[in-house]
Parts: sequence; C-alpha cells; structure tokens
Amino acid sequence: MATSRAAAAKHACGFVVLWLALFFALVPAAIAQNSGKIVRHHKVQEQDPAADQLAEAESDIEKRDYANAELLLKKYLEAQSENYAAWYDLGFVYHELGRREESIAAYRKSVSAKPYVFESNLNLGLALADARKPEAEQFLRAATKLNPSSNAAQGHVRAWMALGGLLESAKPEDAIAAFQQAAKLDPKNPEPHVEAGALLEKQQKLGDAEMEYRQALNVAPDSADALAALSNLYMREKRFGDAQASLKRLVELRPNDAGAHFQLGRMLAIAGNNEGAISEIETGLKFDPADHRAQRDLADLDAESGKYDQAAQMYATLLNSSPTDWDLHLGLGRVLLKQKKFAEAEQELMKAAQLKPDSGETYGELAVAANENKDYPLAIKAADLRAKYLPENPMSYFLRATAYDHLRDAKQAARYYHQFLEVAGGKYPDQEWQATHRLIAIEPKK
Repeated sequence: MATSRAAAAKHACGFVVLWLALFFALVPAAIAQNSGKIVRHHKVQEQDPAADQLAEAESDIEKRDYANAELLLKKYLEAQSENYAAWYDLGFVYHELGRREESIAAYRKSVSAKPYVFESNLNLGLALADARKPEAEQFLRAATKLNPSSNAAQGHVRAWMALGGLLESAKPEDAIAAFQQAAKLDPKNPEPHVEAGALLEKQQKLGDAEMEYRQALNVAPDSADALAALSNLYMREKRFGDAQASLKRLVELRPNDAGAHFQLGRMLAIAGNNEGAISEIETGLKFDPADHRAQRDLADLDAESGKYDQAAQMYATLLNSSPTDWDLHLGLGRVLLKQKKFAEAEQELMKAAQLKPDSGETYGELAVAANENKDYPLAIKAADLRAKYLPENPMSYFLRATAYDHLRDAKQAARYYHQFLEVAGGKYPDQEWQATHRLIAIEPKK
C-alpha cells in the first residue's frame, strides 16, 4: 500500500472495534466442548516503522487470505521481531492453516514479547490444550488474572470455562471450582452449572450435581442441556417419575431429538404406559431409524401389548443384522408362540438354546413349543433342562405330566400330576380338573 505512515496507523486503528467483536464472538465457551478455536484480539494501536505492512497483513487476515498474510507478517517481523501483536497475528494465521506447532511457537513469542496480554495468554493456553500439553494450565490461569481488552467479565468467563474444561480429567476439583467461578461472573449462563454438575455426578456427588443442574434451569428454564443432564441423573437414581416429567419438557424443546423421545418412551414403559411408550419410540425412530436399541425396545413393547405381527417383524429385522443374538431369538420365539406358529417358534427357541445353553427361561419356552408340536420327548427334555437353572413351578409339573400322558407313560404322568396338584393351590382350576380326572383314568384302581 502506498499510504503514509500516519495514514496507515489511522487505517490500523479503524479495525480496533472489528477485532474486539471478532474476539468476543469467537473465543470458545470452554475447552470441554473441544472446540479448540483460536481467535484474534484487538489490533495494536502503537506506531511502528512498518505499520503499512502490518495493516495490510491484518487486512488479508480479515479476507482470509492467510497465505499472503503469513508472508507479510514474516517480513514485518524481520524488522519488528518483538512486536507481540504481529506474533499474535501469525499464531492465528498458522492455526487457521492447520499448522498447530507453528501456531503455538508464534503465540509463545507473543507472550514472551508482552507477557501480560489477556488474549495472548488465552490463545496460547487454548492452543496448548488442543495439543494436550499440560503447560496449557499455566497460561489459562494467567488469563483469568489479566484484563481483557474489552468486556472483562465475559472475557474472564471464557478463560475460567476453558480452564475448567482443561482440568476435568486430571484435577476435577479445580475444574469444578473454575466452572463455579465462571457461574459467579455470568449468573445468567446455565453452561457453567451444567459442566460443574457433570463433574460432580462423576464423583458420585449426586445431590450436589442435581443442585447445579437445577441452578442452570433456574437461570435458563429452556436449557435443553440442563434438562437432559437432570433427566439422566433422575434415571440413574431410578427416580422415574421425575425423569418422565423432565423428559417431557425436553421433548417439547427438542422435538427432533431422537434420544429424548427414546428415553421418554422408556420412562413411560416403566410407568406401565405402553401405548405412550410405543408412540414416543416410534417418533424417535423417525429421526434415527437405525437405532437398534430403540428398535428392540419397540419390539418388546409391541410384544407386551399384543401387537404380535409388528413385534415379529421387528425381531426378524433385527436378527438380519444380529443373527447370533440370543435375546432376539428368544423374543421372536415367544411372539411366534403367541401367534400359535409353534413349529417356527420351536426353531427360534432351539437357536436361542444353542446360543445360551444355560438359560432356564429359554428351555421353559422351548418345552411349551415342543409340547404344542407334539414333540413330547423334546418337551420333557427341555423341562428337565429348565429345572437345572430355575425353580420348578406348577405349570412345569403339568407340562411334564401331559407329555408323559401322551407318551402313555402312566407312571411318570401320574407322578407329575400329583406334584402339580400339590402346589397348584386352586390357582389353575382347568388344569387341576384335568389332572384329577386323568389320575382317575390312569392310576390303578385300589
């Protein structure tokens, strides 16, 4: 540019407001969000011999012409090697070009040239944190004690949030303190409370975590993040009624959030509202049709609600992608039993038994299917295997009795009819009538 030094300086000052706006718009809310976004600070207002060159470089940065800005800044720094703002600009350029180590080196030079600049310390800390270097803490802590060029409170909030995000794993107590400090500086911001609550929850301090989440909702009743965190906490504590209420609110705020619909559906299912649960899970699957857990939940709910065709179709679909899943074979086998498709049910239950040979419940269902298919030896064998893993019950005795009866083994049939009658206690009137009359028919007359 062919402007005079004074004109160039005036030109550079003209960008001060824009630089400040860029800084406070782009500094990341917290390292915890893994943004790693590096930002620019205000333009230097000092006169220097190569102001034209620096102004041109900064203009190129505004236009995102980082390659030319790099050339100009390097040339400028050959003559002005201690200019902290130029090093800062170069650090920003390197960051935008994806050259992390060079960005860190340039920010170090900026801090070295002028150690007490808030923005330089913050960006160096962010860059080091992004590179997972522990010394990031030193510069982020320094930033919390320095004065931002403008809007000091918000600048310090960002510094405390970044520090909290950095310390989450290694120093959780310090991280919580950092988030709480940010909350004091920005009392209308729910994010510091949510972050602090999440760390407290990891420490099993569930009461303190709930308090943080509630504080977040006090300042921002429509904070979906706070509602989601609180809902998860309630579910963890098995406070299903509270979880259901908060999830309903979350679904209102995030109607396209599949996960929120799924979780609400599960809470409704626990409450016994299967129709409501099915509706929520079906809605969630519209937004995330590939969620296998939700598909399985829906299949189970359809089965429990007597929607056997839908359940069988869903189980079959899931088995296409998970052919060795014992639970899916068992679920499909049970539904096929309800549909009186006994031969198909027996096949599915045999597969389930092969996949999990120590499952008493599988053998119980297999015994029923085999008995309905008139495969009485298999029915007896399955009932005996069931007894290895689960206690006998009246119907397991009755099934054996009828199976032996069909095989014309009167002695064994009579044995199990008697055992059945001893424990039935009037709860199975039809079967008790049958057992009594079959004993009259098959036992020797005294």
